[in-house]
Amino acid sequence: MSAPSMKERKVCWEARDEYWKCLDESTEDAFKCEKLRCSFVKACPQQWVKYFDKRRDYLKYKAQLETGEFQPSQTTKTS
Repeated sequence: MSAPSMKERKVCWEARDEYWKCLDESTEDAFKCEKLRCSFVKACPQQWVKYFDKRRDYLKYKAQLETGEFQPSQTTKTS
């Protein structure tokens, strides 16, 4: 597999940004973003999709830590 061109990367990043924006706006109903998720998956290499998904989770976790909103799960508290 060859590296994506600059144009392909831009399309990928724009699809990712649109999808993430939808998720931010529709926190209770991710189903509304399903079409954008499909566009994101089609526009980006599979490894990038996995990376971006993990990156989003990490950024949300980091923001919760910084604002003091993070609540450890029950299993974490007992171990």
